[in-house]
Amino acid sequence: MLDWLKNINKEHPEFWKEYLAKFSKKSNRYVILSTESTGDSLEKDVITYISAFAVVDNAILIKDSFETILLQYRFLHDNHLSNEYIIESKLLKLSEPEALKAFVEYLGNSIIVGHEVEKDVEMLNATLERMDCGKLRNEALDIDIMHRKLNDLPEEKEFSLQELTESYHIQNTTNDSVTEKAYNIALLFLKLKFKLGLK
Repeated sequence: MLDWLKNINKEHPEFWKEYLAKFSKKSNRYVILSTESTGDSLEKDVITYISAFAVVDNAILIKDSFETILLQYRFLHDNHLSNEYIIESKLLKLSEPEALKAFVEYLGNSIIVGHEVEKDVEMLNATLERMDCGKLRNEALDIDIMHRKLNDLPEEKEFSLQELTESYHIQNTTNDSVTEKAYNIALLFLKLKFKLGLK
């Protein structure tokens, strides 16, 4: 049977049906996303950390945030996260299916914003596929592309997150956590959004 025909007849989880129903109207909420994975392979690697902040009306809503460690035990050790760290950390710790369900419910129909966001979305989609879900329907914005558009730079020229924060005078901390990256992306997004005249 053809793959597309299989997908039509596939019974999706209830949370995924509820997620799809949210796209009947457009959102004014942005979700700033940063993830950490064991690598770039969609087949072999997994997400180990998700951090996100909401932005509404040009404000970062710290209370409207999402952060979790994904309990990928056979990968976390290779990713230099010890069992002691996982046990002692006060962060939310969820299995892969629980984490993705919670994130999709948090995300809703918001616009995703990230740095090299295509990689994040591809990894999320690969994980959702293992859960018998479809692909994320959200619009996605990349701060690197926004920066290039603002400065009329060639597409092949890419900028690291550090280069972007330095360019827009955003102070970097010594903490290189996923959450710190998400917050820096949020600050960059607000600056770029204003300069590009986006609503």
